[in-house]
Amino acid sequence: MLRERATRLQAGRRGGGTVSVIRVGTRSSALALAQTTTVANRIANSSGSEVQIVPIVTHGDTSTDSLSSLGGTGVFASALREALLNDECDLIVHSLKDLPTDAYPGLSLGATPKRADARDVLCARSGFTLGTLPEGARVGTGSPRRVAQLLERRPDLTVVDIRGNIDTRLGRVVEGDLDAVVLAAAGLGRLGRLDAVKSELLELSAWPTAPGQGALGIEVRSGQLDRVLASALQAINHVSTEAVVSAERLVLARLEAGCAAPIGATAVLDTGLFFLTATVYSPDGTRKITSSHAATPDSHSAPHLHDAAQDVSERVATDLLAGGAAEFAPLKVTT
Repeated sequence: MLRERATRLQAGRRGGGTVSVIRVGTRSSALALAQTTTVANRIANSSGSEVQIVPIVTHGDTSTDSLSSLGGTGVFASALREALLNDECDLIVHSLKDLPTDAYPGLSLGATPKRADARDVLCARSGFTLGTLPEGARVGTGSPRRVAQLLERRPDLTVVDIRGNIDTRLGRVVEGDLDAVVLAAAGLGRLGRLDAVKSELLELSAWPTAPGQGALGIEVRSGQLDRVLASALQAINHVSTEAVVSAERLVLARLEAGCAAPIGATAVLDTGLFFLTATVYSPDGTRKITSSHAATPDSHSAPHLHDAAQDVSERVATDLLAGGAAEFAPLKVTT
């Protein structure tokens, strides 16, 4: 039904008719639909237009292979981007941690709403924490970064590669197949599941998460925004979030080409300073290198924050490379 309606709307657009519906493309998972619905409602309120959600199934949603074998979490973005370029929708909503840093011809980021909690959560049976899990406990994750962090802290754990939605992963803990799983707090919060088997929120100072985690990115066709949609995107864009996640992703862009490398990054704005810390791990968690830098933006306006993001990300990436990160982590260094 949604696809048929989108096709009719597309024909109207190409025929030169005035269309008041804004079509928002998204993955079809429960989490993607939940976070996209929030964005769609805000766009509707800001624009006064009707907003239609267009679910799109991606290869990453249907394949049971590990994310690393599929080429990283960017596998979720490609189908959405092609749908946008094919005029099946007017914008698409990504989890920014899943969005490749390489530019995609014809598309650009139109807005970055305010970030949710960027932390990871250990969801364990019997209230265990990472420190109290029994020796040899089975902990599930599909993230190379989380694998490395788990093995760094607890080399005695058995880390199990898993796929599936949040309910599927939590179900494996409830059923006893796994002792714990590591999930993103933002995803649990958006689904109203933060209290599900939760035992420990992992603080960013000791457990940095993926660049962009907790933030959403709204991608649009470059140079093709009408006035109403452009105004709505400007209204929901959060300048501080845009700046800090840009700094995190710029480190990722300098160090590697995909989203699956074992890298954690955290940028924050605090008392007029722009802080960025990033850590690169070896896949087995036995080695890591960390760099931190700060900048003082002239103001919290978008141009000055953008300059600060560029500055700190360049210095952090340079430190990581000089410290030998590329020698022990699967990075593809860019120049």
